[in-house]
Amino acid sequence: MTNNHDQGTPFNDAMEHQRKFEGYPGPGKGRLPLPIRLIGYFICGGIVIMILVALVGNFLF
Repeated sequence: MTNNHDQGTPFNDAMEHQRKFEGYPGPGKGRLPLPIRLIGYFICGGIVIMILVALVGNFLF
């Protein structure tokens, strides 16, 4: 059974290594930079538009 006051102590050497050298991600740091997000939006939006155009074109022709 674990106590809540022991949350700051490492469980074993691997956990201590991860905490010291690799670190834990901070809050709000998991976002991509704006240019990469814009490229992703452009690519996903383009795929959706191409699918819609293909569906409409399939019914028209």
